Amino acid sequence: MTQTSDSVTWLTQEAYNQLKAELEELSGPARAAIVRKIDEARQEGDLKENAGYHAAREEQGKMEARIRQLTQLLETAKVGEAPADTGVVAPGMVVTIAFDGDPDDTMTFLMASREYPSSDVETYSPQSPLGSGVNGKKVGDEAEYELPNGKKASVRILAVKPYQG
Repeated sequence: MTQTSDSVTWLTQEAYNQLKAELEELSGPARAAIVRKIDEARQEGDLKENAGYHAAREEQGKMEARIRQLTQLLETAKVGEAPADTGVVAPGMVVTIAFDGDPDDTMTFLMASREYPSSDVETYSPQSPLGSGVNGKKVGDEAEYELPNGKKASVRILAVKPYQG
């Protein structure tokens, strides 16, 4: 699927193609459509009280931000297969953890960029509190991370395997 280390994003070919198609749509037809919408709203008169004009400009700003985000993401992307099965938690791996050492309270997730989430397993970013807490750990290791309320939680790594999208 997708994975991020600090400045490189790992993408499967499918993920890369999907994001590239989104970028091409936003940069071409969608950009042209928003320019037409702004021009049409501008022709309606007074821009200070023209809600359609302001909404179109806001939509344009969001679209341009997404275009920049996708451009940067695709420029730093590495396209390839899932990482090797090293047993170490890293981006591109499916991780199963037990909370506070309770083998019955478990969760399985994909460690990956949230830019292109998996549809069959929950995705946690390596930069998230849980993701950064377990990154680099091996099966059997304990990891600690900070909860949103500021308290610490601990988990034990039960399984690590490459994502097979």
